[in-house]
Amino acid sequence: MEDPFRHINPAKLPKHIAIIMDGNGRWAKQRNKPRTFGHSAGAETVKTIAEAVRKLHIPYLTLYTFSTENWNRPKDEVETLLHILAEKLDEERETLMNNQIQLNVVGDLSRFSQELQRKFKDIFEATAKNKEMVLSLALNYGGRKEILSAVEKILREKPTFAPGNLTEETFESYLQSGNLPDVDLMIRTGGEYRISNFLLWKIAYAELYFTPVYWPDFGEKDLAEAIKDYQKRERRYGKTSEQIKNENQ
Repeated sequence: MEDPFRHINPAKLPKHIAIIMDGNGRWAKQRNKPRTFGHSAGAETVKTIAEAVRKLHIPYLTLYTFSTENWNRPKDEVETLLHILAEKLDEERETLMNNQIQLNVVGDLSRFSQELQRKFKDIFEATAKNKEMVLSLALNYGGRKEILSAVEKILREKPTFAPGNLTEETFESYLQSGNLPDVDLMIRTGGEYRISNFLLWKIAYAELYFTPVYWPDFGEKDLAEAIKDYQKRERRYGKTSEQIKNENQ
């Protein structure tokens, strides 16, 4: 089988990829299956893509797994999503260890069951020393809520803090995603062109890539296409092309 990553420049890989995994429900509908069937298929794609990112030696991957808005979905769908999540935590523990992947969560786990919280605590501890890749799941997460929570935490912990002394670095340390670097490449599957309240602070200078492919069908070839597109772009960070050229000379 042809290696889908053979034309990728290893010197220009993104350090942090974030993915909005969209299209599970529509994928299932095309097959006259319930939405939950699509979520189960999507969970298998998570494993495929996480292993591919690890193989490429990209150190950070963050997946939009369950947003704060997802609680508004039908109760049986929410319950199925959480059941799949709990099941995969048990099933993929060995894979995480064998691939030296550390599991991380961005979001608020307090709304989940005690049993699910315990599973997360156990796997956090088990993978804490894994150094090859950090796989972050955004769970019960919303970008605006993350920023608001950071402000509230600063006000609680530093009530006399002078606003003029607040730096981006200090503020970022209070974010739920504060332990992660900025996102270099953000991918959204499923054909929608929205950010959907995902990592609003961290994607400030991210390259955005949208694909019509539904998440359950998103494979190594699709990931390779996204990375190749990323590598064609000139990342300016607000600078002109001439400034970038001079800096690289």
